[in-house]
Amino acid sequence: MRVLGIESSCDETGVALYDSERGLLAHQLYSQVKMHAEFGGVVPELASRDHIRTLLPLIQETFAEAELPLGQVDGVAFTAGPGLIGALMVGAATARSLAFGWGVPALGVHHMEGHLLAPMLETNPPAYPFVALLVSGGHTLLVDVKAPGAYSILGESLDDAAGEAFDKTAKMMGLPYPGGPLLSQIAEQGRTGVFRFPRPMIDRPGMDFSFSGLKTSVRLQIAKHSVDGVVPDATRADIACAFQEAVVETLAVKCRRALQHTGYRRLVIAGGVSANKQLRLGLAKMAEKERSELFFPRPEFCTDNGAMIAYAGWLRLRAGQGSDLSLDIRPRWPLDTLEPI
Repeated sequence: MRVLGIESSCDETGVALYDSERGLLAHQLYSQVKMHAEFGGVVPELASRDHIRTLLPLIQETFAEAELPLGQVDGVAFTAGPGLIGALMVGAATARSLAFGWGVPALGVHHMEGHLLAPMLETNPPAYPFVALLVSGGHTLLVDVKAPGAYSILGESLDDAAGEAFDKTAKMMGLPYPGGPLLSQIAEQGRTGVFRFPRPMIDRPGMDFSFSGLKTSVRLQIAKHSVDGVVPDATRADIACAFQEAVVETLAVKCRRALQHTGYRRLVIAGGVSANKQLRLGLAKMAEKERSELFFPRPEFCTDNGAMIAYAGWLRLRAGQGSDLSLDIRPRWPLDTLEPI
C-alpha cells in the first residue's frame, strides 16, 4: 500500500510518499522561516498563502524523486489538526481534491500522532507499549502509548509548551526569530553553575508541566544584568545555559515519573524540541539509570514533515479508516480522543 502524506499545519510544507513494502520512498520539505522572520513570528495569513504557492510543486517533486507517475498511490493522508486553521485548510483541500481525482481514499491525520509515530520510520523502531514525550512549539505532552491509536495523556503543559518557552526566552534575550535553536547554540558557550533557575513543578506529584515561572525568573536576571538595555554576550550565554538546563532537568524528571508510573522500559521523544542535543543527552542519562531504552527520530523528522503524516495515514488507511469529502479540519484536537486503530 502506498500513501501520499501532506503536512501544512503551520509554517512548513511537507510532502512524502510511504510504501508498506519499501518504506519511505521520497519526501520534500519547504520552510517559511525566512518569510516570517521579518515579522518576528508566524503570520497565519501569509503561511496559508505560501502553502498554496508551494504545495503542488512539492507534490510533483516528490513523485519525481520516487520515480513514480503522478497519482500512483492507494490513499492520501493530510494533517487535519491541530494547527492554524487557514494552513490546515490548504492541505486538506488539496488532499481531498487529489484523492477524488485519483479515485483513492483520503484521511485526516492528527499532527501529534504523526510526531509520536515518527520514530517508526527508523531502522530500529520501538516496540509497543512505550511512553512518549512530545515536545514542540505548541505542545508538551507525556503519553502512555499502549498500541497505535491507544493513547492516554499522563501529563501536559499548563501554560507554555517547552518549544514556546525557548522561543519566548530567546526573544527576551534579543535573539531573532526563530529564537529557540539560536538560544540552544548560545547555551553551548555558557558556563554551568553561574545561574540556577527553578525546575517548575518537580517538587509536587504528577506529570504536568509549567514554564511560565521559569520565564519570569529569566526575565528578572536579564533585567538585572542589562547594561543600557543590553545583556553582555558572556552573561547572555550563561543565562541561556541555565535556562536550558532547567528545561532539560524538568523534562527528565517527569519522564522518569512516567516510566515508573507505567512500568514501561521504552521512552520515545519526538517533536521539534527533540532535536535539542542537551535534551537528548539528559534523557539518555535518565533512561540509562532507569534501565530503559530511548528512541527518537532523525533530526529532519523532528520538525514538521510529510513523512510522519504519510506513515500515520498508512496505518489508519490500512485498517480501513477514512473520511468523507468534507474538509473536517480541527484546529484544536485532543490526542486522546482519536479512534483506535
